[in-house]
Amino acid sequence: MKKKKRVSMRSLLLVLAGIVAGGLVFANIEFTIPGRDSALSLSSKPNFATAKNNFENYPIQTLRDFNEAFVRIAESATPSVVTIFTEKTVNRRTISPFEFFGRSPFEEFFGTPRGGGSNGRKEVQRGLGSGVIVTSDGYILTNNHVIDKADVVYVRTSDNRKLEAKVIGTDPKTDLAVIRVNAKGLKPIMIGDSERLRVGEWVIAIGSPLGESLARTVTQGIVSAIGRSNVGLADYEDFIQTDAAINPGNSGGPLVNINGELVGINTAIASRTGGFEGIGFAVPSNMAQKVLTSLITTGKVTRGYLGVSIQDIDENIAKGLQLQNAQGVLVGTVVEGSPAAKAGIRTGDVILEFNDKKSMSSVELRNEIAVLSPGSVVKIRVLRDGEIRVFSVRLEEQPALSASASSSTAEQQQSSEELGFRSQALTPQLAQQFQIQPGSGKVLVTAVNQSSNAFRAGLRAGDVIVSVNRQVLTSYAQYTAIVRKIKSGDLVFLLVDRRGSKVYFAFNV
Repeated sequence: MKKKKRVSMRSLLLVLAGIVAGGLVFANIEFTIPGRDSALSLSSKPNFATAKNNFENYPIQTLRDFNEAFVRIAESATPSVVTIFTEKTVNRRTISPFEFFGRSPFEEFFGTPRGGGSNGRKEVQRGLGSGVIVTSDGYILTNNHVIDKADVVYVRTSDNRKLEAKVIGTDPKTDLAVIRVNAKGLKPIMIGDSERLRVGEWVIAIGSPLGESLARTVTQGIVSAIGRSNVGLADYEDFIQTDAAINPGNSGGPLVNINGELVGINTAIASRTGGFEGIGFAVPSNMAQKVLTSLITTGKVTRGYLGVSIQDIDENIAKGLQLQNAQGVLVGTVVEGSPAAKAGIRTGDVILEFNDKKSMSSVELRNEIAVLSPGSVVKIRVLRDGEIRVFSVRLEEQPALSASASSSTAEQQQSSEELGFRSQALTPQLAQQFQIQPGSGKVLVTAVNQSSNAFRAGLRAGDVIVSVNRQVLTSYAQYTAIVRKIKSGDLVFLLVDRRGSKVYFAFNV
């Protein structure tokens, strides 16, 4: 009997040991299931770098020490930076030079359609950007616009290895993307806490500006501002602004703090010329890490949904609402059946606090909602008719926008993704923001993708579009109707007003 008990106890211990060992072995393992054309990856949370640097405590007694500190920071971060190359095959429609002047004479006599009846020719577009290695097993963080719609993506590492990369996932709403290479000996960067950044801190930007010959260029500057929004680059904006030199090609590269940690992903510049003017923008590392983790573990990014439209409160709105001061965020539309509607939130409510944090702006509140997982329960403190009310709301998953609710958004996305630039109806507010004379036109270019043909042709933010394909614009609705018919490979012929000067631009989309 004792022998039987001893055997049973030994068997139980062996089973428990097996369970423990299995847990340790499979805790961070990745399963690859071969398919016909691709592999399905099932992975746990990514293994981020944990070995911290201690550069921030480096003793500075001489100018040489100060110089050495920056050298060490650059030497630590540079091996984690890669240059990204993309290739995309597009159809080029052949055109007749007569098309620039209206109806071709060949049409009248021979009935020849525009483009000479040709379907065009295939052409390979090549792009270049930057990225940063974030795990030792090959995950790389970059911008969505760097790899968007690419047929082939490959990278070149700091030790000059050329590696083919696979796109793991993209998030156009933050302009972030994750790619992966199959390689060993990679050096991941340590990810820092962007919430701790302060204006005036030293930062370093690393990337491949203007071409592969300038790969892993290091520039230095300070954090000029934090929490920048309404820049017009992405749906969810909370940018770090820096004066570290950033140029086309730097997109997707890291912004690094004095401890050699990733605090931002360099995304764009604000420039009148297309070159460096001391105003660069980076996606904060905290936002990037959440998107990165979600794309790796689930292949998509899910965001919390409250179901309201919100806006900032200025002095005039505050007077209209009989508020003592212009604080809080005003609720506009409350979507029927949404979490907000179910909880009892109404149009005209002023949101004062969200999860015990003061609501200072609509952009900030929108980001706070979106970063939460569906199912999260939040506390919202509002002012309604002079009384304070508190609501407990369970967030749902953000739904896809309906065609009716997102027509203008869809049109702007088409301009951004297909034409290579964003546009808006020219309002007095935009005219003042871009220092344009009111009444200059109907359509304003608000942002241009630096990797697009539109940018290469010379189109810039602040240009006012006068005509599209020889059709003079009389309204923004007419403009959207025209661009909706433009297809990939088509020629776009624009006449723009640039500070009183008329300029033509022609490029293929």
